[in-house]
Amino acid sequence: MKITPMLEQYLDIKAQYPDCILFYRIGDFYEMFYQDAIDASEILDITLTKKHLGAEIEPAPLCGVPHHAAENYLSRLLAAGRKVAVCDQVEDPSVAKGLVRRAVTRVVTPGTATSELMLDAGRSNWLAAVWTAEGTAAEIAWADVSTGETGAATVSAADARALGQALLAELARLDPVEIVVCGAASEEDGGAGEALAALFARELRATVGVRPAEEFAVPSGATGGEAAAHAMAGLTAYVRYAMLDAAPDLAAGEVRVRQAFDHMVLDATAIRNLELTETMFDRETKGTLLWVLDRTRTAMGARLLKSWIRAPLTGTAAIDARLDAVEWLLDEVFARNHIREALRSVYDIERLLGRVVAGTANGRDLLALKGSLEAVSSVKAELAAPEGAVLRGIASELDAEDALCALLESALLEEQPVSVRDGNLFREGFSEDLDTLKAGASGGRQWIAELEERERARTGIRSLKVRYNRVQGYYIEVTYSNLSLVPEDYIRKQTLANAERFVTPELKKIETAVLSTGAQIGALEYELFMELLGRVQGRAEAIRATAAAVARMDALCSLAEAAQENGYVRPRVEDSERLWIVGGRHPVIERMLESTRGAGAFVKNDVSMNLADEQALLITGPNMAGKSTYMRQTALIVLMAQMGSFVPADEAVIGICDRIFTRVGASDNLAREQSTFLVEMNELSAILREYTRRSFLVLDEIGRGTSTYDGLAIAWAALDWLCAEGRRARVMFATHYHELTALEGVLSGLKNLSTQVDESGGSVVYLHKVAAGASSRSYGIHVAEMAGLPAALLADAREKLAALEAEAKDVRVAAPWAAERQVSLFAADGDGCGAASLQAGGRMPPLRDLRADPALASLAALLDE
Repeated sequence: MKITPMLEQYLDIKAQYPDCILFYRIGDFYEMFYQDAIDASEILDITLTKKHLGAEIEPAPLCGVPHHAAENYLSRLLAAGRKVAVCDQVEDPSVAKGLVRRAVTRVVTPGTATSELMLDAGRSNWLAAVWTAEGTAAEIAWADVSTGETGAATVSAADARALGQALLAELARLDPVEIVVCGAASEEDGGAGEALAALFARELRATVGVRPAEEFAVPSGATGGEAAAHAMAGLTAYVRYAMLDAAPDLAAGEVRVRQAFDHMVLDATAIRNLELTETMFDRETKGTLLWVLDRTRTAMGARLLKSWIRAPLTGTAAIDARLDAVEWLLDEVFARNHIREALRSVYDIERLLGRVVAGTANGRDLLALKGSLEAVSSVKAELAAPEGAVLRGIASELDAEDALCALLESALLEEQPVSVRDGNLFREGFSEDLDTLKAGASGGRQWIAELEERERARTGIRSLKVRYNRVQGYYIEVTYSNLSLVPEDYIRKQTLANAERFVTPELKKIETAVLSTGAQIGALEYELFMELLGRVQGRAEAIRATAAAVARMDALCSLAEAAQENGYVRPRVEDSERLWIVGGRHPVIERMLESTRGAGAFVKNDVSMNLADEQALLITGPNMAGKSTYMRQTALIVLMAQMGSFVPADEAVIGICDRIFTRVGASDNLAREQSTFLVEMNELSAILREYTRRSFLVLDEIGRGTSTYDGLAIAWAALDWLCAEGRRARVMFATHYHELTALEGVLSGLKNLSTQVDESGGSVVYLHKVAAGASSRSYGIHVAEMAGLPAALLADAREKLAALEAEAKDVRVAAPWAAERQVSLFAADGDGCGAASLQAGGRMPPLRDLRADPALASLAALLDE
């Protein structure tokens, strides 16, 4: 098949980047062909056409975008989860012999994007690399190439499945935009890399890819597994692949190593169910904990606060130090207000510095950096004598860089061009050589400016014009009606439809001098700017420390501001298994209710838990009466306390939690061929494998996705498992299986709670108050009535419910672990359903002894894997 040289070049380059859309530069456009064109036209909503690329083939699908608007189109493709290889012309078409040589100059991926159009100011743009050497150990490294920040961690687990879940939890905390599974995990372990990539893609909102093993040389500054040297090497190699010559030196900065157990573990399920940073269904910020707490004034502070929410602390000393800082800022209202006002003038120093270090910053970036550093001095002034180690540390790290700011002030004009190649960057007096060249050029330009009046007077042509363009240079333009007046020394340069353009020997001489001087000025200004940029680069580490301190200051002020706005109190955080909350509120729902019903609309509730007599709280009550709210608000209060925030309560004592687990709601996952019930069992299985005595578990409606007896048996078995000696943890367990309330007094540590209902007026009123004791009804028909079901249907349902309740009979089935007297857990119909019962003073056998029960088979099998 005969194809054109251009198509041959295109196909050769495309073959090197098969997983990317190829932006192929032709003239003023980036063009895409074949499947790339089809995909891009749909994503970008641009016209798809066709073009003949060879004599014997069908026209190829084609679409294109203007090169000057490429960044906008690239950002939209990244948002759709695609990667783009940008192929530019790498030689001047005017001197090329034959086909212009082209090459990929960058591969734009979500994790290597640096353009502001492609970045979310409030979200760190983490690129993560995962490397596993064997089935039970792995390394993770991450970097934000827009700021130069890097980090690393090592992860280990008992088996491959647990390792995958541990990696997933670590990545969920990080919230990367792109994940690369590399090294041994992609080649040498028989497909485990692909399995990990599939897991990450399924559970996380990130672009995920697998890279073949590369040369994993340990980067400088990283030592051994603790610094995740192999993962960092893989990360560095991927950044070099994507960014080529523009790749930052990730090894040059400090790699922050995340130690095990210094942060609470929150897996993707907990982050999603608790709606920490985005809502569960529409993925919006409004309606999340971040929405409530974020009062930051800078992009850096917003990103840091988000990371605090997703990674609460587990050390009481670190938590108390952060709480001390929030308390000081809460009390010192004037200082906090002055700091927050100063922070309004602070740009995104971290990303400005990223462009400085990469050498892509322009004059506008340097002026923004100067203004930000000047505002830092106002922040530092308010921290002359702060209390607490955190604020003293921030004060010591804030450096306004007075000398550097003075240099930038003396050097740069207030109005800066977009490109440093456009000139007109520097103030008069900054460079004597530059001033001399500008004076010479100014004299030539002045002569040319006066030429028009001189020539009009000499020739008598009042419409004569002296103009300049980049192609023709300087010229004299005369209309056809005045050509008879043109002097003999005019030399014709160009003919137009209604005018002629001329030059004179003198004009050519001055033009040459002016343009030559202009080129010299441009070259000197660029040289001076790069020298100035080098001076700023020399202060990069100090400025980066200042930026980190500003971010911490902003995040702490935000927590103090939120505490004042919402009436939060300082929690007492201790190294125990106690939870004691007086007057607790849900931080998000409280805010939502206040906007519609006014202050005080949210009903407060208390919590008391320990691992002795209040270890498992069994919560019953109607739908919509507040069970889920009560459990989630407790989890959020724990999380807020451990991130160093004041909490929505009258009083709170929080025993450190190493993990928060949630099993709340479920839906089919048809893509994984998993039903609602299997999703529920998978999540429960993961929780039962991984929790410790220091964990906090929120379990809502365990067993509801299957038949009544199966579900009740599983819920009962799960409670028995969690209340067993040696397996205890703080558990909130909401259920509509009211039969389980008979376990109070039977299972040690289990306590019944219920959401209260008022039926005194003949109607059902939810009080949203949680009290000791069990509920006997779920009021499901009342909820159906609220939803608007037909009255006749509801009446029929009430009759059927009454008949079922009247016909129900207790079935007492002898159990092999029975002891003194039986306590029937639920009723079965007259035919009997083999419903198990429990003896007071006895215990349900461990789950492993119930394998004969088909109802428990799926859960038991999961636990055995």
